[in-house]
Amino acid sequence: MACALQLAQVATAQYSWEKLPTVKTTSFKADTINILRYGARADGVFLNTTAINKAIADISKKGGGVVLVPAGLWLTGPVELKSNVNLHLAKAAMLVFTTDKSQYPIVEGFYEGRAAARNQSPIWATSQENIAITGAGIIDGNGDAWRAVAKWQMTPAQWKEKQEGPGVYNKDSTEWYPSEQFRRAKEQNLSMLLTPGKSLEAFREMKDFLRPNLVVLNNCKRVLLEGVVFQNSPAWCLHLLLSEDLILRGVKTKNPEYAQNGDGMDIESCRNFIVEDCTLDVGDDAICIKSGKDEEGRRRGKPTENGIIRNNIIYKGHGGFVIGSEMSGGARNIFVENCIFNGTDKGLRFKSTRGRGGVVENILVRNVSMKGILQEAVFFDMYYFVKFATDGKREVTPGFNEGTPVFKNMHFSNITCEGASTAIFVRGLPEMAVTNIAIENSTFTAKKGVVLKDAAAIKLTGLRFNLEAEKAAISAEDVKALTASKISFSADKLLEAKNCTEVVTD
Repeated sequence: MACALQLAQVATAQYSWEKLPTVKTTSFKADTINILRYGARADGVFLNTTAINKAIADISKKGGGVVLVPAGLWLTGPVELKSNVNLHLAKAAMLVFTTDKSQYPIVEGFYEGRAAARNQSPIWATSQENIAITGAGIIDGNGDAWRAVAKWQMTPAQWKEKQEGPGVYNKDSTEWYPSEQFRRAKEQNLSMLLTPGKSLEAFREMKDFLRPNLVVLNNCKRVLLEGVVFQNSPAWCLHLLLSEDLILRGVKTKNPEYAQNGDGMDIESCRNFIVEDCTLDVGDDAICIKSGKDEEGRRRGKPTENGIIRNNIIYKGHGGFVIGSEMSGGARNIFVENCIFNGTDKGLRFKSTRGRGGVVENILVRNVSMKGILQEAVFFDMYYFVKFATDGKREVTPGFNEGTPVFKNMHFSNITCEGASTAIFVRGLPEMAVTNIAIENSTFTAKKGVVLKDAAAIKLTGLRFNLEAEKAAISAEDVKALTASKISFSADKLLEAKNCTEVVTD
């Protein structure tokens, strides 16, 4: 625990609600090209890949402008964004990506923070500047043609519809796969990760398994996504990677609840960004901060930093605002305010595990309303995907090293949650506590109150807990420096502590 307290005492960067990050904005010429000029057809049958990409390339060469997708149903293959171009979808325009997987070449990409073979993303850009997707239309990734799904994830009517269509099943017919190639790769546990000496051609026999993210913008500067609905992604919906000066405004991301890896927005190793006035209803984490995984992420060394997340509404999702678990490059200076989480599995979700490394710090959250949270409202866990022994024995501590994740210096205020299994859950590591977390002026209606283990410098002030029959509002084990002040609770007692020191209550 001493190591964790020492980290908490290190001077932090100057950050506050009074000094928010600044983000550079996009700017485009008024010149507009309608894709109809390039022979595009809005019949939902004709493949418009060439027409759309030619329009983008031509206007980019001329110094930029707007490529207009007018009202209609436009079928297409992958679209490549170019510098100084705004791809604008008119109202009632729907851009639908083909289910013909031969249109998507296998490329070098990333999977959960590691270099991997992927099918080309439906919309992509690499090393471009001043780019945008705007308007009032819909971009649909036809994700059901790519994703596997289990029977338990669907309603009887949805499962019946799957059975009546194409696809194959596992041995006991409890899981559906889009193709035999997918089933074989899944059951053989084939890896999509790129390793030295392994060519992209070597992945051809598992191509169907290499699901693309709907939008991937890699190493780009000055990006605007505004007004458009992004839905039905094969994997992650929006993946912003190693980019800077990003604005996501008024965007909607929509995936089925059963969508595997169906994240809404993944912001990875990016700096200077705003996510505001967006609506998300997805199959995995909603707004997620990442920065690479394990040694590869630490070697990259690019934290996600200087972000503002405000005025967003989130419905289904594994977490409303999430950091991790691939956060090996770190995350810092992120501000979250005025958001609603309505029916997510968890609310504010921070996750990692041994081997990740990375430092997550300087996270400020205020004015967040939650309703119908299935699990924890505020959640820190350094044991992501770890299976525990059932004999009750304490784990052997491996000691602090470069693979030890660090979560510290965070302040939450004015959080209101009506309905959760647990209000606040914090579980650090014996060798590295979750450190210097303050939660104040908040109200939680939940089955359980606060659960703390391997934490340090925890400050709970002005909290109100409406709990089911609980012996203690706060359960703490192996915690150093816990302050619980001005706590209102419906339980037998305020605190039940084990192996705790420097505890202050009033």
